[in-house]
Amino acid sequence: QVQLVESGGGLVQPGDSLRVSCTASGGTLNGYAVAWFRQAPGKEREFVAAFSRNGGYTYYGDSVKGRFTISRDNGKTTVYLQMNSLQPEDTAVYSCAAGRGVITSSIRNPNQYYYWGQGTQVTVSS
Repeated sequence: QVQLVESGGGLVQPGDSLRVSCTASGGTLNGYAVAWFRQAPGKEREFVAAFSRNGGYTYYGDSVKGRFTISRDNGKTTVYLQMNSLQPEDTAVYSCAAGRGVITSSIRNPNQYYYWGQGTQVTVSS
């Protein structure tokens, strides 16, 4: 049983950077695929970034490629999302998710994940 807690969200101006964190308790994330999703009011949940099960491959949504970077600590208990060049369109609740049965072809599908954090709010506004 793994519990996920996000932190690091906040209010920033366009062009600023933020790093949000997803910390696991009750176990490590070793062997899990881990992903970040976001959801803005009135919009569907959107895939942001993910690690494959062994962490050897990363995946990004088209809207964040070149701006966001997913990483993890050596202890495999925390996953980070570095967000650069933030724009108002990035405003959303950012949630991390983990799952053991995630296959590569469906890594962008939120239905493949069974552990979810509560989310952290990121607001980009002038």
